[in-house]
Amino acid sequence: MKMVFLGPPGAGKGTLSDMASARLNLPHISTGDLFRAAVKHETELGKKVKDIIALGQLVPDDLTIALVRERLNHGDASKGWILDGFPRTTAQAEALQEVDPVDLVVDFEVQDSLILFRLTGRRLCPQCGKIYHLVTMPPAKEGLCDHCGGSLSSRPDDREEAIRVRLLAYREQTEPLIAWYGSRDLLVTIDGSGAPDLVYSRFESAVIRYRQDR
Repeated sequence: MKMVFLGPPGAGKGTLSDMASARLNLPHISTGDLFRAAVKHETELGKKVKDIIALGQLVPDDLTIALVRERLNHGDASKGWILDGFPRTTAQAEALQEVDPVDLVVDFEVQDSLILFRLTGRRLCPQCGKIYHLVTMPPAKEGLCDHCGGSLSSRPDDREEAIRVRLLAYREQTEPLIAWYGSRDLLVTIDGSGAPDLVYSRFESAVIRYRQDR
């Protein structure tokens, strides 16, 4: 099954994608992770998008589409995939339908106040990638990863001012995708508030209903 997870930054798409990937045996493809890896390894693409990401702005369509097209050609994506963070514009959605058409789009709805709480408190281990939250999921020892002992840090785009820029960009450029996919009968909407297990349960129920209606 080929799925796209939509929702504002901080909606939990990454966590829910990981859960769905493990349980459905589908690769979780996050454009955010792909971009950060490109920046870390100082690839040509990484050099182009480094400043854009730090400011919380969207990477241009042509760069994003090229990166995703390359990833979908990998063998592990031949039977399906979960896309997190792409498409973000209708132009990207149209390009994706030409490259590898989507079976289902899941929109996770979350209020802005909860998004700000989640993202400003988020901390990441740059060594192993484990994610924490200062309030809801703190590490055992302040500032250190429980898994590998690495020093935790916040992402540049998790500052409040960058979050507000990201939310504005989402409202203006990505929300139209909800109507775009809805008009093609590919969309289901899920309440993204609450613990990940609860939201995933809603996701499973929505997928079952969607398949039954087909």
